[in-house]
Amino acid sequence: MDPRHTLEDYLNDLKRCCHCSMCKFIPLIQIKNSRYSQVCPAISQKHFHAFCAGGKMHAALALLEGRIEANQDLLDVVYQCSTCGGCDVSCKHNRDLEPLEALFALRAHLVREGVGPLPEHEPILKSMRNYDNVWQQPRHMKGRWAKDISVKDPRVKDLTKESAKVLYFAGCTFSLQPDLMRVPLDTLGILLEAGVDVGILGSDEPCCASPAFTIGDHDFFMEKAAANIRMFNDLGIKKVVTSCAGCFGVMSGKYPAVEKMDFEVMHAVSYIEELIREGRIKLTEPVRMKVTYHDPCHLGRQSEPYIPWDGKEEKVLNSVVIHEPPKKYRRGTLGVYEAPRAVMRAIPGLELAEMHRIREYAFCCGSGGGVKTAFPTFALNAAKERVSEALETGAEALVTACPWCEANLGEALAEGNGGMRLLDFIDLVKTAMGGGSHE
Repeated sequence: MDPRHTLEDYLNDLKRCCHCSMCKFIPLIQIKNSRYSQVCPAISQKHFHAFCAGGKMHAALALLEGRIEANQDLLDVVYQCSTCGGCDVSCKHNRDLEPLEALFALRAHLVREGVGPLPEHEPILKSMRNYDNVWQQPRHMKGRWAKDISVKDPRVKDLTKESAKVLYFAGCTFSLQPDLMRVPLDTLGILLEAGVDVGILGSDEPCCASPAFTIGDHDFFMEKAAANIRMFNDLGIKKVVTSCAGCFGVMSGKYPAVEKMDFEVMHAVSYIEELIREGRIKLTEPVRMKVTYHDPCHLGRQSEPYIPWDGKEEKVLNSVVIHEPPKKYRRGTLGVYEAPRAVMRAIPGLELAEMHRIREYAFCCGSGGGVKTAFPTFALNAAKERVSEALETGAEALVTACPWCEANLGEALAEGNGGMRLLDFIDLVKTAMGGGSHE
C-alpha cells in the first residue's frame, strides 16, 4: 500500500466486504488436505470471526462510523495478526478488495489517534529512532558480524569510503543476533567467491523500518524510508541484495511508493540463483538430504512490486463496481517462490518435499506484524502448526530464508521436532559449494 493512504481511503472496501469467510482459508481449489486448509494464523487459534480479515474490516468500518470506540479489545484483535497477507490472496480469488492494505491503514489510524500501538511495541519503535535497529543495541554493534571478513578480505568494500555496484544489506536481525550471524557472513563470502563487486555499510547500515510500517507508525516509516532511498541513491549502487525477507519485502513492495529508487532490490536467494545460471557459482558437492521449504511471507506474497493506481470507482447497474482506469492487483503470484526451489533442485543429492500450503498460499510462521513481541504464545502456536505440516513431509530438515521465520520456527522445533533440523537456504548453498557439511 501507499503509506500515505488513510483508513478513509479504504471506506468503500470496508463497506463492500460481505463477510464470506473466504479470507480464513486458502482458495478452496488449492486445498489438498482439510487439516491444512486454513491460511490465517489468527482465526486458526481464536476461532472467532472478529480475528479474521473480514472481522477486522467490519471493526474498522464501525470505528470510522462512530459505532464503536478504540479500546483494549479492539487493539487485541488488530494486533493479534501477523499481517502475513494470506487473507489478501484468498480474498482476491473471489473479490477485488484490499483487506491487507485496510488492516495496515487501520493500525496507522490507531497510532495517529494515539490509541496504538501496544505497550510491547514501544521499545521497538524507540530503538529504531535511537539506535537505527530493532534490538536496542548501540549503533556500532551493527557491523560486528563482518568485522573479521572486512579486515581480512580487501575485496569487501566499505561503501562509506569507496564505491561498489552491489550493496549487501544484512539487516538488523541477521547482523545483531549471534545465532544468525553466520547467514550474512556466509552470504557475503559466496558473493565474493562469485566475483561480485560488493560493499557493505557496517555500523552505518540503517534499519529498513519494516517493523514501523507493520506496527502502524507510518509517519516514521515514511521519514526513514525516504532517508534510506536517498542514501542508496547517493551511493551510486546498482543493486541492493539482502538476506532478510522483511528488509526485501518492504524495499520491494513499500519503498517505491515513497520516493524514486535508482537501484534494484533483490533477495539473496534470487541473486544466488542468477549467479548459478551465469556459471559464477558452482554447486558440485552432494547434499544427501530430504528437505522441505517454508515460504516466508515477506519473500513471497508481500514482496510483490508496488503498483500505483490513481483512478476512480464506478458502479454499473448499481451493483457491479468497476475501476477506471482498470486497477492492477497484487495477488501474491509475483513473489519470490521459484528461485529458492530452482537452487535446491540444482544441488546434487538434495530432495525437496513440498508441504500442502506453499508459495502464495503458504501458512505464516506467526512471527511478523509485531506478534512475536506482543503475543509470543500466539506466535509460537502458529509456528507449531507450520512445523506439524513440515513433519508430515518426512523431511529431515526445514529450510527457509528469513531470520524471523528461523527464530520462531526454531522455537517450535525445539519443543519436539521428531529429529527435524532447521536450516537457512544459505547453509545448503555453502555446503553444495564445498564449504561444509550438514549431513
